[in-house]
Amino acid sequence: MVHSQKAISQTPLFKIGEIAQQTGLAVATIRYYESLGLIQPKHRSESNYRYYDADAIERLQFIKKAQSLQFSLSEIQQILNVRQHGNPACPIVRELLDGKIAQLEAQIAQMLALKTELEQYRNRWAGKPLDDPHSRELCSLIAEVTALNSDE
Repeated sequence: MVHSQKAISQTPLFKIGEIAQQTGLAVATIRYYESLGLIQPKHRSESNYRYYDADAIERLQFIKKAQSLQFSLSEIQQILNVRQHGNPACPIVRELLDGKIAQLEAQIAQMLALKTELEQYRNRWAGKPLDDPHSRELCSLIAEVTALNSDE
């Protein structure tokens, strides 16, 4: 126990508030990441204060960068697990990134199809007269869409 205390005292340790300030993350977020196993405190004091080392700060910065690339916490956990098992993490990062690119391409295709459909409605409706405001129908344009889509 004395040996580990000596090792702990040689490594600079930071309270959770200090690493929150250094990383720009909220204390609650850091605690949440800890609950998910994404980071672990290096030491807990007798009064249960968490103390983190520079590795935790680097890991939190890694998490923020990965999130900026739209990696989920689950995906980040996968990456960290691969590395923790002594394997290079870049292959899984590439694989996950390829999946994200494929998802984006599919979403872009869907959005372009929707844009085309909306433009067709706009063109079709351009010359239509206004509805009678006393009619029971709220908007004949939307009613037409509902009728068209209910046939599918």
